[in-house]
Amino acid sequence: MQSLGRIDFGRNELMTKMTLLRCAAMALVGSSGQGQAPQAHIQNRQLRATVYLPDAKNGFYRGTRFDWSGVICDLEFAGHHLYRPWFTATDTEVRDFVYKDDGIVVGPNSAMTGPVEEFQTPIGYDTAKAGDTFLKVGVGLLRKADDTPYQFGKHFEIVDGGKWTVKSTSSSVTFEQVLGDKDSDYGYVYTKTLRLVGDSSSLTIEHRLKNTGKLAIVSKLYDHNFLTVDGMGVGSAYSMSVPYKIVPTRAPDAKFATIEGSTASYIADLQGQDRVTFGLQGFSAEAKDYHFVIVNKAAKLRVTIVGDRPLTNASVWSIRSVMAVEPFIDVKADPGKEMTWSYTYSYETVGSS
Repeated sequence: MQSLGRIDFGRNELMTKMTLLRCAAMALVGSSGQGQAPQAHIQNRQLRATVYLPDAKNGFYRGTRFDWSGVICDLEFAGHHLYRPWFTATDTEVRDFVYKDDGIVVGPNSAMTGPVEEFQTPIGYDTAKAGDTFLKVGVGLLRKADDTPYQFGKHFEIVDGGKWTVKSTSSSVTFEQVLGDKDSDYGYVYTKTLRLVGDSSSLTIEHRLKNTGKLAIVSKLYDHNFLTVDGMGVGSAYSMSVPYKIVPTRAPDAKFATIEGSTASYIADLQGQDRVTFGLQGFSAEAKDYHFVIVNKAAKLRVTIVGDRPLTNASVWSIRSVMAVEPFIDVKADPGKEMTWSYTYSYETVGSS
């Protein structure tokens, strides 16, 4: 088990200076101490971000659940630090996460930070035989170990991780993964760009998936949006709103959160092993409903997430150290075709009320 130590990020000059050191410590943990995970740094006049880069040997994330690209270690805005780790240690024996003493220990497939994405549908898994391969976009071709149902916490052998290339500027990082070709059953060129918008406090995440293989690529995709703010716990400081009336298929625990119209609010702080999850259904088939506003009134911070594709599902998952709004979209690219989608994250300071 690799430990991150106690995570307690305050809003002061020392913690600003410690950002890169903290990310370096995380990188060593994520890569099992084999070497520091490669990183890129981007900034403008309002935002500063440290981003992990894909690397099969020393990458911070080498699991088989999440897309390897665009992993934000730390985003600094107005003295706040967002997206730092919600866990205190990693352990290869852990499937998802567990509580140990006063810490949170996470398995390698779930040890992620920030607005990371998972192509949730394992393409070709159900029809593959044990020993054959299936596809997770952003990871690669994986070997099916047996005939048991797919489980995201299970680590699969990576048969072909494709070829990753990274290009960066002072304010953007572009990732490209090339897998297979026209003679392959599954082949694609997957491009993702993290871009700071001018000197504003906005970040865009732009995607392009071009299918170069013989078979269609069809998957559910969601962004996990692991949100942490200055190491604060999750609870009554948080609320979120959407542009539609929320009609959840799964209601929150009434001890911790309430839903009124288009707003969900936490009314108690999460402690120990408390977990709060609920649905954010009620959206239309139009892309305008991909619009989530999250407020932390203690930090006087607002984060707005806007997407350009219609929602197919949306939910919230939270424990004491992290809150995650999870929007889902459909991804489909037939052979020879491509699909694009993008998200915009805007960060603002707000009053205490």
